Amino acid sequence: MTLDLRHWALSDPGRLAVRVGDVNTSYGELETQANRMAHVLRAQGIQRGDHIAALMGNGASVFAVVWAAYRLGAYITPVPSTASAEDAAYIVRDCGARVVLADAGLGQILKTLHSIVSGSQVWLSVGGEVGGFLPMDPLLASAPVTPVADESSGALMMYTSGTTGHPKGVWRALSPTVSTCPPFAQDLIAMFDVSEGSRYLSTAPLYHAAPLRFGLAFLAAGGSVYVMQKFEASKALDLLEREQITHSQWVPTMFQRLLALDEKQRERFKAPHHRLALHSAAPCPMPVKRAMLDWWGPILEEYYSGSEGVGLTAITADEWLHRPGSVGRARKGQLHILGDGDEELPDGTAGRVFFSGIAPFAYHGAPEKTAMRTSRQGWQTFGDIGYVDPDGYLFLTDRLDDMIISGGVNIYPQELEAALLEMPSVAEVAVVGAPDSEFGERPVAFVVLGKQALEDGLLPDAMGAVDAFALQRLGRIKRPREIRIVEALPYSPQGKLLRRELRRLLAEGALRG
Repeated sequence: MTLDLRHWALSDPGRLAVRVGDVNTSYGELETQANRMAHVLRAQGIQRGDHIAALMGNGASVFAVVWAAYRLGAYITPVPSTASAEDAAYIVRDCGARVVLADAGLGQILKTLHSIVSGSQVWLSVGGEVGGFLPMDPLLASAPVTPVADESSGALMMYTSGTTGHPKGVWRALSPTVSTCPPFAQDLIAMFDVSEGSRYLSTAPLYHAAPLRFGLAFLAAGGSVYVMQKFEASKALDLLEREQITHSQWVPTMFQRLLALDEKQRERFKAPHHRLALHSAAPCPMPVKRAMLDWWGPILEEYYSGSEGVGLTAITADEWLHRPGSVGRARKGQLHILGDGDEELPDGTAGRVFFSGIAPFAYHGAPEKTAMRTSRQGWQTFGDIGYVDPDGYLFLTDRLDDMIISGGVNIYPQELEAALLEMPSVAEVAVVGAPDSEFGERPVAFVVLGKQALEDGLLPDAMGAVDAFALQRLGRIKRPREIRIVEALPYSPQGKLLRRELRRLLAEGALRG
């Protein structure tokens, strides 16, 4: 099977490529958009190895932008449309974007972003005009529909948050050969039985690594991608039935919302074409997974991977029922469990989870952070702790850092703490994850107010004031779901913050907001 968007655009240009709401984009239309995008980006100076940052909503244009950048041999970095302007600005600066391309519908964040980023970037808006941006639509209308003459192979450079509080760009060297399909797409097609005519339901924002990579894989294979602009459980069920979806992707929070639907609605649901429901991004509570298996049958498959792409494990429904809690065996790369001295540990012994056999990544501009994720053997890790049973099945037990996974989104306490400490009335702050029945975990911020704030009588409204500041500074996705005002934080005799003590007290209900 030929794996290439252009192949399907030439052989069957009218075939549905992407549907978002009621808007359909055919393969022929998507190929034309990608070619025109490539010409416009080249005219703005993009050369092989350059970086492009894109702030886009959930639409077919996301795939056109990525395919255009890939064919130019450029690095393309999706910037979350839900990010605060400060977070988006950091990514734009850090990746060294030569061009910033944005969806005009995102509005005020774009104006703020443009005002706080100083540099030589070219700013392009799609779908309308934005102050400080060059409108791209007229340029696209006059651009050639044919490919650029010197196509090469580019790459995605996704950003994942880091333990220092700053996001990290996952960088890999560009391939010296011209490929018609990104390597990760070829892997996903082979691993998850994607073929011509497959129909994929994308339930999450396309600025996340997994939805974007899977969408590109289905387009390379000649499938159709159905994109939800916003997840709604009832709508997702309707799409599975009406569009005869074959493959779908979820996070555990979505399963919980599906299970919370009216029982009669769930009983009426029938989707005989739905043969693979993938889930990842966060641990799925066992009762939730069992309930989904009872409802949908043995079509659930879980996989463990991450933006760094160092490896991948997967486990089918039948395997999971025999080994509940496992995230499966290695399907990409070879698994290794290492001790503190990088020695390999025996089966059943918990240690740091590493993979070998995959082209190494580096965190863009951060060699010290890359070193923290690389063993002396050159193997690399996502930063998790776990063990392997005698049959090679991986069980995760902990994380190397204090990352919080809330609804499938990675949230790092240090980033939230640094932001909240910018508030003049905050003297100290610690953020930990608390169990949450819907999101898996929720970030809780414990705040010690400064002396002046107490003297000024700010305590009665302190939680509301801190929450409002967090919303503005961090955006609605990252901000703590709870603010608790405390007199002091727990520290060890060496002065180290005891997060485990906060978690223990929180679990016992000893701390009250």
